[in-house]
Amino acid sequence: MTAELVRGQNHPLPDTRLEIRVSAGHPVVAGAALGDERGRVPGVEWVAHPVAPSLPGVDVPRQAAADQRLAVDLAAVPDAVHRVSVLLALPVGVGGPTSFGKAAAPFVAVAGPDGTEIASYTITGLDSESAVVALELYRRQGAWKVRAMGQGYEGGLAALLGDQGLERPADLAASILESERARHAPLPDPAPATATHPESAPAAESTPAEHRTAPTAGGPISYAHPRRRTTTPEPAPAPAPQGSQAPQGPAVPVAGDAAGWSMDERLYNQVWGMFEDLARTAAAYRSACDFAESRLDRELDEVLSDYRARGGGANDAARAAARARHDELVERAQEVLDRDLAQLAVESEVVEPALPPAYARWDNPVWHGYRPPAEEPMAVRLGDLHLPERAELRIPMLVRLPMERGLWVDSGRGRSEAAGLLDETELRRLALDSAVAHAARLLAVHPAGGFAVHVVDAAGAGAAALAPLVDTGVLAAPPARGAAGVSAVLEQLTERVDLLQMALRNGAVDALPPGLDAARQLLIVHDFPHGFDDRAVTRLRYLADEGPGVGVHLLMVADRADASAYGPVLDPLWRSLLRLTPVPDDHLADPWVGHAWSYEPPMLPPGSRILRQVLAQVADARPAKRP
Repeated sequence: MTAELVRGQNHPLPDTRLEIRVSAGHPVVAGAALGDERGRVPGVEWVAHPVAPSLPGVDVPRQAAADQRLAVDLAAVPDAVHRVSVLLALPVGVGGPTSFGKAAAPFVAVAGPDGTEIASYTITGLDSESAVVALELYRRQGAWKVRAMGQGYEGGLAALLGDQGLERPADLAASILESERARHAPLPDPAPATATHPESAPAAESTPAEHRTAPTAGGPISYAHPRRRTTTPEPAPAPAPQGSQAPQGPAVPVAGDAAGWSMDERLYNQVWGMFEDLARTAAAYRSACDFAESRLDRELDEVLSDYRARGGGANDAARAAARARHDELVERAQEVLDRDLAQLAVESEVVEPALPPAYARWDNPVWHGYRPPAEEPMAVRLGDLHLPERAELRIPMLVRLPMERGLWVDSGRGRSEAAGLLDETELRRLALDSAVAHAARLLAVHPAGGFAVHVVDAAGAGAAALAPLVDTGVLAAPPARGAAGVSAVLEQLTERVDLLQMALRNGAVDALPPGLDAARQLLIVHDFPHGFDDRAVTRLRYLADEGPGVGVHLLMVADRADASAYGPVLDPLWRSLLRLTPVPDDHLADPWVGHAWSYEPPMLPPGSRILRQVLAQVADARPAKRP
């Protein structure tokens, strides 16, 4: 999992070959400075920048862009190098923002050689600074780590380089920024065109969309969201001089357009990328708005404390200017947010219809051609996630298989507004319906005979909702009723967990009984704690803690308030389960970016019989039991 760093926080680097990814939303110049043990840069030859982009172990881009990639091989840097500082600066005279405070916060990520992100950092808190040390890769006791810096400089790139210990830093800064300004200078009018045979004109090379960069020599800068593609065409540039290569337009999103060995893995990675992009673009927007508010408060306080501005209308003018700066920043942040959300919506419209059954909604036509799979997928969809910035943009909530923890469908009211509108009976019915849909999907995505479901319904109150599982014959046994039935099922699964754990600990898996069912097991517990005595509760807690490690999982359908008599004894049980709800609820916290994601349970189309059809296919494909 990617470590979301805050300023000053460090994180170990498991690899020496790295890619530094910068997403700023506006052009930035990226560079790297190599420092010694004291962190000082001995000379200009230790700085990689667009004019001199390559140093041993470091390669930086040759021009400013909103999306930058720096290649770093820490094993190849000189032995005298103990620190690699990633530098960002705003180009001068190209029409972009003049300070980082006037744009959305830059985002920086460190990725390993396989593309997996190791750590990331959103650089917040910048105001009038036009250059910043974003990250620092440093060597400590033979191991490399990354530290989030976010050190900005109002004096720009010259002040930053001077702080790195360079002599005459202004000269190097001027050469870097001047080279960038020259790239964007208007081209002279081309000479009058002469007749040229078509075959003598140089052919334009086609470049894969994922490798396209902003064109040089006066071409337009692409402000497209990094890692996302869009169908919205950009304004056509002016005709290029004869013989030059015409810039290529943006590409349409493609389902499965992500890294992976199989289509299943590529689609999983693409959905995960969409989730990350939505989280980051919302975090950047909220960060920009928070910064705009704090800056406005600070500026208004300064105006009120300046007694010299109280007369002659200067006070009112200063307040109006402060509010205008606030509104401008919020408006720009909103524009970036709207652009990114629109691009994500386009990608979602392309990806959603292409998802396989394990990742698809119940209303996806793929279910009508369902056949039991030959192998287990990477993940399973348990619902949808969205944020308030655009509630209609839903990201599939995919949970990796095999599951590392059990599930809990909360039939209580909690703090959900949607649950508050329903009576207790209806809420409990929806909870069990949701649990049955989850169980059906888990059965459907596993190979035939690879997943078994047990049900505990002590009072028999869930007979109607459990009918699809019972009628199609996919259950391992009829639902257990009464205290005796509860005890028997729990004893059977507890013994299974004990036996498998013993075999694994002693390396004696081959010695397991030949008739032992090798399928993963799921226990649905309805109406807890009805029918449970203290011994049954202890066994249930044991299954929740130890079962997932050997393929035994829980699916609880319960209201926590019903078990309040047990007090804190059951707190570890609830915490060990992934809480889901039968109605929309914003209870899923994301500690990395501070979001509270709204969860939408999987819903079957009204009147649809697809659930029973899928379960019938599962039952028909199961191997016959041995006599």
